[in-house]
Amino acid sequence: MTRLWNEPENFADEMTDGFVRANGRWVRKVAGGVTRSTRSEEPTVSLVIGGGSGHYPAFGGLVGHGLAHGAAMGNLFASPSAQQVESVARASDQGRGILLSYGNYAGDVLHFTEAQDKLRAEGIDCRTVTVTDDIFSAPATEKERRRGIAGDLTVFKVAGAAAAAGYDIDGVERAAILANDRTRSMGVAFTGCTLPGAEEPLFSVPEGRMAIGLGIHGEPGIDEVDIPSADGLADLFIERLLVEQEIPEGVTVQGSRVVPILNGLGSVKNEELYIVFARVAELLENAGVEIVDPQVGEFCTSFDMAGVSLTLLWLDDELETLWNAPADTPAFRTGSVDTASLVQRGEIDDSVAEEVIPEASDESRRAASTIVKALDAVMAVIDESADELGRIDAIAGDGDHGIGMKRGSHAGAEAARATLAKDAGAQSVLASAADAWSNKGGGTSGAIWGVILRTIGERLDNTAAVDATAVAEGLDAAKQAVMDFGKAKVGDKTMVDSLVPFAETLSERVGAGDSLIEAWSAASSAAKTAADGTADMMPGMGRARSHGEKALGVADPGAISLSLIAAAVLEVLRAASES
Repeated sequence: MTRLWNEPENFADEMTDGFVRANGRWVRKVAGGVTRSTRSEEPTVSLVIGGGSGHYPAFGGLVGHGLAHGAAMGNLFASPSAQQVESVARASDQGRGILLSYGNYAGDVLHFTEAQDKLRAEGIDCRTVTVTDDIFSAPATEKERRRGIAGDLTVFKVAGAAAAAGYDIDGVERAAILANDRTRSMGVAFTGCTLPGAEEPLFSVPEGRMAIGLGIHGEPGIDEVDIPSADGLADLFIERLLVEQEIPEGVTVQGSRVVPILNGLGSVKNEELYIVFARVAELLENAGVEIVDPQVGEFCTSFDMAGVSLTLLWLDDELETLWNAPADTPAFRTGSVDTASLVQRGEIDDSVAEEVIPEASDESRRAASTIVKALDAVMAVIDESADELGRIDAIAGDGDHGIGMKRGSHAGAEAARATLAKDAGAQSVLASAADAWSNKGGGTSGAIWGVILRTIGERLDNTAAVDATAVAEGLDAAKQAVMDFGKAKVGDKTMVDSLVPFAETLSERVGAGDSLIEAWSAASSAAKTAADGTADMMPGMGRARSHGEKALGVADPGAISLSLIAAAVLEVLRAASES
């Protein structure tokens, strides 16, 4: 289990502080993560990587010459926010374009894409290559849906080396895509991992059994077998990774060259890994494969998970050159880097412009005061429910929903109070809450609640009273914005299954002449019924999609949290009407 922390919700921030203080030779802290503390004399394309914390050395440990220029570092097992990604990208930009690269997870895709769109809108050439190496997360016919695990390293290393070699943005992007296309991984776990402050691991494996197809965020495996011997595990890896459909297009096994990466997930010792690797190497050589620069150790972990993964990077001449190029980072060093040619970076301005608060009417400020009370109530109900939300999320997901919602709701409520204190109206208060929730909450839920609050705020006004019609229109617009943003639909077993009936019922009842409290009460009941009904659904999106039947009988945590929030806000509305 994880034993050392102060406050669990501060773990990622405090870890980043310590990491930077210990590795100032390579990295400097900026808002949202880290960037290089040195630069080459000649500017290059910038590689910005990132993801949730809890996977060291991914992601901050891979920042340095020959590899990444910056890393956006999110909360535990939760994607960094769009603001974090944008901040790190700006701090790392050298004027020759930016490549974003990260594991293919829903929250990461949402946040990195939002940051990319903002950078592009300012004329910065920003591209994305997602890592999709995990063969168990989707069939070979749907490779684009696969998630990224330890194969992150091969894609990041190749892209970073291409940038260091002077490739332009087209070339760096092409090399990263090629590396991803030629990388395959699979993992197994013997025990689950435990988040700081949690009493139980995110999942458990029966004594003497092994989960196959694990994720790096504490997701349970997709299959389960008896624990084999070390040789038996190596046999399983090679048997699954060398099947015909997993051999990259244009590659013939006999006579090919491969970089094998045997990765420990957190508590499997190197000595054990070496025993497994001896058999892996034998099997590859027996298959006619030439082994190039094998790697054994921890490259992408999951806290204290007892697990192992094997990654194969199938080389061509270009990939071999880029893989073998020098790199010097806190956690990955190879070759000889000419550090004398590196220049210490000057001051980096990562400050944020002070918020300008528009004029607000008395009516809008009164509505803003009610919104702040509602957000305080949301924070309270999430605090009460965070452990349970995390528990149900861990059954078929990664268990971070509770802590992410807790961080997001606290940040949103605090930002709303601070903005209200500046005599702000309803629209401004919701905009501040949206930005703070998205930034601090991270993950899919952080992005989506940012969209909800921001969209509702756009339908309200800083100069007019807030009535039932405006609220209903705001929720209806938020419903559509969330579906457009996350691509989920009713029936996918997501928050949308609760949000849609909530928004539609609210609109119907307001349209029929009900008061806001009457309409909200009916809508809240509809959201609760729909959320409970997600227990009977099979997931169609997100990490739970890979686990199919494990999710049956368990309600979606996003849908449940929305229904809890709707009920909490209803009580605030009732209290406001009586005052």
